[in-house]
Amino acid sequence: MKALIPTGDPAEPVVFADVPEPTPRPDEALVKVEAFSVNRGETFKLEKPGPGERPGKDVAGLVVQPAADGSGPSGITRVVGHPMTGGWAEYVAVPTDALAALPDTVSVLQGAALPLAGLTALRLLRAAGPVPGRRVLLTGASGGVGHYVTELAAAAGAQVTAVTRDAERGARLAGLGAAEIVHDVADARGPYDVVLESTGGRALPLALARLARRGTLIWFGQASRTPVTLDFFDFFSGPESAVIRHFHYLDADSRLDDDLAALVRLTDEGRLHPEIGRVTDWADTAITLTDLRDRRIRGKAVLTLS
Repeated sequence: MKALIPTGDPAEPVVFADVPEPTPRPDEALVKVEAFSVNRGETFKLEKPGPGERPGKDVAGLVVQPAADGSGPSGITRVVGHPMTGGWAEYVAVPTDALAALPDTVSVLQGAALPLAGLTALRLLRAAGPVPGRRVLLTGASGGVGHYVTELAAAAGAQVTAVTRDAERGARLAGLGAAEIVHDVADARGPYDVVLESTGGRALPLALARLARRGTLIWFGQASRTPVTLDFFDFFSGPESAVIRHFHYLDADSRLDDDLAALVRLTDEGRLHPEIGRVTDWADTAITLTDLRDRRIRGKAVLTLS
């Protein structure tokens, strides 16, 4: 089968190669990929790929071989899947606990845009606890996670302040329910009950300073790729006895398939709106990756296999 493999060359991050079709384990279904989406974190990993590394975590398509152990979808079923690797290919083996059925009312393009960003947003808000009536500051809000967090949190009754440097993205987030848009975390007024921080560098200390006493800051990324420096005594100037919590979306008590099904259901009900910034054939993946790196794509980039 055809698959995209990393090159380590920034000018052409991936190329097509002929690779063996995957042999599923007993608890995996073989999925014929119809669409996949790209996450910014995947573009970072392509800079220094490991030996034999195969990218691709967000896919949608058809189950063509159900799991041998009888788990998961049976027959030829439309699905969204979240394999840990190998999704940028004609076929991928996906654990059945990382699959959810797609109804006809949800397209494969929407399905492919859901997994990593949607799972992160859903589980991040669970980690934050009940948010109705609470003031929430969200940094790095321009991407897919920020989109889903804003829509889910606002629908749950939170007062969301979203930080984005892009005015167009700010307008989009306001349309999804953000109460306030700021273009620099230093402009956020606070205090906030919850801070959701994903940029690191200078942003995290600034966001922490806007946290309410005994508030919670959940640190779920470092998109700036710059380490953070914190001063213990800064806590006394506002966020006294605050909590800083590390978050990784795979460290959760719920199952991936259950949460994927929840995201699909919310999309089907019109309560979650995957934002697709570009749809193109997977032959253009290398171009799409460089455009993502250079921030020329707003919203999810979804590649289709034709």
